[in-house]
Amino acid sequence: MDDVSLEVKEGENWVILGRNGSGKTTILEMMTGYLFPSKGTVEVLGYKYGQCDIREVRKEIGYIGPSLMEKMSLNDPVWEVVATGAYAYLRFYETIPTEVKEKAISMLEDMNLGNMAFHPFGTLSQGERKKAMLARCLMADPKLLIMDEPCAGLDLYEREKMLAEIDKLRQRNVSVVYVTHHVEEIVPLFTHVALIREGKLAGSGPKEEVLTKEMILATYDIPVDVEWDSGRPWIKIRPGGKTI
Repeated sequence: MDDVSLEVKEGENWVILGRNGSGKTTILEMMTGYLFPSKGTVEVLGYKYGQCDIREVRKEIGYIGPSLMEKMSLNDPVWEVVATGAYAYLRFYETIPTEVKEKAISMLEDMNLGNMAFHPFGTLSQGERKKAMLARCLMADPKLLIMDEPCAGLDLYEREKMLAEIDKLRQRNVSVVYVTHHVEEIVPLFTHVALIREGKLAGSGPKEEVLTKEMILATYDIPVDVEWDSGRPWIKIRPGGKTI
């Protein structure tokens, strides 16, 4: 990363967009304290990294990413996988309090997965697993939720179901930072966008101001038209347009 300065204020939900290798995941790793900058500072939820116990900060951060889902036991019942989020465990080796179990099942019911609560986690579809992981994140009532390409690998049907659950986060008191490759995943929940190109910040601010055809061209080298529908952007590649 090179001189990236990004401030997420209370009440804002951000999407980070950019090409492969542009530095999107690097930003998330700095926010979660698994990577430190060679210069500059990182401050999350009022904690300045290097001057606080990052383990305590992480208790207030929910995270969804491919590496975490791979660590979940496929044989455990879905409700138990969700319940581990209350303690940031990967698996239980002790009696689970009744209230934690009930909360996990309630979370699954809210996401229309209540009928799958007692099924093995491995029997869920890819989309259902990701919804269960979202429920797991919310078990600890995080102040910040970081999502690294949560819709990657989903078909259109599963993606839209997942996005519907993500958009419902507007009902919760949580800030969201979301990394994706796809502009069409920017649902009304999201208020701001940061465009990353080759480790630099190509643009940032309110989504309607940043997601213009000029800014997208400057970030992706692809000429497009942008259309907005109910707070959600859609792009069309210009026919016959030449890439730079």
